[in-house]
Amino acid sequence: MSDTIEIENHQKAVDNSLLRKAKDIAAGFIGGATQVLIGQPADLVKIRLQTSNETSSVSIIKHVIKNEGLLAFYKGTLPPLFGVGVCVSLQFYGFHEARRQLLTYNNTKDLNLWPQTYIAGAVAGIVNTPVAGPIEQLRILSQSNTSTQKNALLDTVKTIYQKEGVKNGIFRGFSITLLREIQAYGVWFLTYETLIQQVIDLQHYKSRDQISTPELLISGALAGNALWLSSYPIDVIKSNIQSDKFGSESKFNGQILKATKYIYRNHGWKGFWRGIVPCLLRAVPCSAGTFASVELALRLMG
Repeated sequence: MSDTIEIENHQKAVDNSLLRKAKDIAAGFIGGATQVLIGQPADLVKIRLQTSNETSSVSIIKHVIKNEGLLAFYKGTLPPLFGVGVCVSLQFYGFHEARRQLLTYNNTKDLNLWPQTYIAGAVAGIVNTPVAGPIEQLRILSQSNTSTQKNALLDTVKTIYQKEGVKNGIFRGFSITLLREIQAYGVWFLTYETLIQQVIDLQHYKSRDQISTPELLISGALAGNALWLSSYPIDVIKSNIQSDKFGSESKFNGQILKATKYIYRNHGWKGFWRGIVPCLLRAVPCSAGTFASVELALRLMG
């Protein structure tokens, strides 16, 4: 009887209310907007390294400043500012919802860090993919394009839709995006929650709310680097597929194997790590800012 009462009390303690879910989504959007504003310049450098023959971040930065101006570092910011806000909302909602369902199903107070937290993070990636795929393609096409024409991206979107449609055009690279999202966010949330648990144990905190902002930032920063180190080669393949030309000029036709062979043939194994340095440098403030802003927003909302 006592075991039954404990299980019922635990299930009641798992907050499945719409208000709780709305707070998760709102906090995620704040985290996403923070992420974009911090990381957009470094992301442009990463995309140029992944999709061009340039081998130096410094040369790309000099080229952009000389030929496109400082504001070019924020090319394509508006789509990701809204899109990444939505994406991160979905990520955190997906993670927390999967976590709630796993807690209820297993009748436990806390998830096992492995594999349950990884699974919850992977669910976040799956939920995020339908939005992340087209948004990231638009950003990559904009960032890999050196044209200074104001309507270049809009014209590209219209052409893609008219000639290629939705599946092979707007959603090109969906499969490789899904693969990256599952691995990336499984590792991201797993690393962050593991570090947070270590902080709580070492500092003898009684609740998560006692964790300081610097501790949140450090945990988020390390999780960001873990995300990219675990999924970067997949991201390089994705960037090449999504920056490829369409129609008869396409090198890959959206095929993962073709893109993989092309990268290896032209750049060797190092080609799958092109742009990793600016990516990791970007990941530190972006991931730190994302997790900290989400945690602090959730605290304010209760």
